[in-house]
Amino acid sequence: MPTSHPKRRASLTLVLAAAGLIALAGCASPAAPATQSDGADDDRPVVLTTFTVLSDIAENVAGEHLRVESITKVGAEIHGYEPTPGDIRRASEADLILDNGMGLEAWFEQFVADLDVPHAVVSEGVETIDIREDAYSGMPNPHAWMSPLNVQVYVDNMAAAFAELDPENSAAYAANAADYKAQLQEVQDELVAALNVLPERQRALVSCEGAFSYLAHDAGLTEKYIWAVNAEQQATPKQIASAIEFVRDNDVPAVFCESTVSDAPMRQVAEAAGVELGEVLYVDSLSEADGPVPTYLDLIRHDADAIARALAGATK
Repeated sequence: MPTSHPKRRASLTLVLAAAGLIALAGCASPAAPATQSDGADDDRPVVLTTFTVLSDIAENVAGEHLRVESITKVGAEIHGYEPTPGDIRRASEADLILDNGMGLEAWFEQFVADLDVPHAVVSEGVETIDIREDAYSGMPNPHAWMSPLNVQVYVDNMAAAFAELDPENSAAYAANAADYKAQLQEVQDELVAALNVLPERQRALVSCEGAFSYLAHDAGLTEKYIWAVNAEQQATPKQIASAIEFVRDNDVPAVFCESTVSDAPMRQVAEAAGVELGEVLYVDSLSEADGPVPTYLDLIRHDADAIARALAGATK
């Protein structure tokens, strides 16, 4: 569709009805995302992403030609996010919505049901890894972006969606995608090199959520987690005991937790097993601009470095 096409909008009746349903459901949601801008003097097409990681990746592909915003703010937990009426109004005025898919955004299907806005699933074409445990057993692990190789697929999907939205700048999107994919491959090579130096007995990644299946696959690590997905999930005594047993049996020197959940269960594991709790890892959200992971590339580099140093016994 051409750049100058009119913005698609849901009818006011549908927007208000959807907002009312969410209000009746008792939704309480974080404040507006840090990446949101008022856009009063910006007439570029608006691309809305479901979370900040996708927003950063999309900005690298869009360049200067599109305005990219995230529905959720920095630090938000994406799985059980509850959209606000304001989110629905923003989405109704967007030109394109990007979601991860693979069941990550449990709230997304209802969110877009009454919106006349196109959307693209950026994980389409990724070779999935299935969850092995919990109620989600057999379902695809949705955290595919934790592999820079998979994000290259995301980038191709974004470039195609942007070219359809704005054909006049399709060449720019293709060029931006190629440049960013080269950076992703460089980070992939760094990740593998950083983790390949670990001794065989230390090549195990124990985390709160099962969010590292793709990273572990890329780097040849064995993965263990307390719970599979951060969706209405609290650690049970059985899950904690299983993690403690794994750490002891495999002489794992350090364990980890992610930035968007409480690390209390993993602290129990670390104390019981007598091992270190490594530096916080990032998965579902970037940090603020002045924080440790303001971009996706920073996120992957941070996590790979933190894992390698902790498993090698250098957590400080």
